[in-house]
Amino acid sequence: MDSWLHGSPSALKGKRIFRLGLAANYGIDEHGVRASMERGVNTFLWTARGKGLKNPLREALAKKRDDVALIGFAQIGWFGWGVRRGAEALLRELGTDYLDTYLLGWLGVGAAWSSGTERELVHLRESGKVRSIGVSIHDRPRAGKLAESSPLDLLMIRYNAAHPGAEREIFPHKRDRTPNILAYTGTSWRKLLKKPRGWTGEVMSAGDCYRFQLSNPNVDLAVMGPASEAQMNENMDGLAKGPLSADEEKWMREFGRAVHG
Repeated sequence: MDSWLHGSPSALKGKRIFRLGLAANYGIDEHGVRASMERGVNTFLWTARGKGLKNPLREALAKKRDDVALIGFAQIGWFGWGVRRGAEALLRELGTDYLDTYLLGWLGVGAAWSSGTERELVHLRESGKVRSIGVSIHDRPRAGKLAESSPLDLLMIRYNAAHPGAEREIFPHKRDRTPNILAYTGTSWRKLLKKPRGWTGEVMSAGDCYRFQLSNPNVDLAVMGPASEAQMNENMDGLAKGPLSADEEKWMREFGRAVHG
């Protein structure tokens, strides 16, 4: 695969990663997960809802831990004690001694950024149980402030052709390459895969959606959530087109505006 799809974000401590990660909470089974690994995917987002991921992930962590990047969520993100216990429980469940990244999920709705949660995240990083810390967040202005001044290593944000607001409200606030950016909702919940009313041009594929995300130099990682091995393969095949050309980017932005309405 082209070199643009491999990188070593500082949040993952120098690991050579495939820049499109996998979440299994939309239905991909174990065979599909293993097939993604064979195609080079080595970054995995653990949400506890993807049954197909657990066994292949545990096997990969046991056999080649240095080649796998594991991103986990705090299941109780409102209190410091919940953040700490959640990380320790996840380590036991997956049979590993550290998480590459540990996130507070959906900040402001499912988790809180408080002195208690910040303190425990930093302590977990200092202890070595997690190598980097981050949050997932939809509030772009708040994410911009966290990018300017916080101990976070990674922000997981919504960014796609229909929702490019991070370009104005988050990316300009980054401190050089920190925090790293993990983009999700690449297909805008599949809205970008359908022709909006009045649109007469070409429609984006899922692979195009991930190419849009990863072609932005501020985006370090993106994550896909395929429902099947076939969808995963379609995504991976689409990435083979490489970074967007100027004409492709113009078309996708116009299409994204039409989808957004």
